Amino acid sequence: MTQAKLHDTVALVEDTKTYQFMTDKEVILRRGQVGTVVEVYNNGEAFEVEFSDTQGQAYALLTVKSEKLMLLLYNLTELDLVSNC
Repeated sequence: MTQAKLHDTVALVEDTKTYQFMTDKEVILRRGQVGTVVEVYNNGEAFEVEFSDTQGQAYALLTVKSEKLMLLLYNLTELDLVSNC
């Protein structure tokens, strides 16, 4: 995964079992579920990710290893530009 930073948007690359925030009901977050990085651990080895609904209400908060996340990108970067050779 391209290195995520605090407040980046990420998605899970596999289904992940966890507990619903505030209720402790067991839930499965599905592959592709989108969340926001709220903490970075060990120089990006893992991230605390908050998952929220469309009204901004958090429904899950969990620590996820970097290889289980995909960074979602909205803009091109210099690395994305292809030079004419």
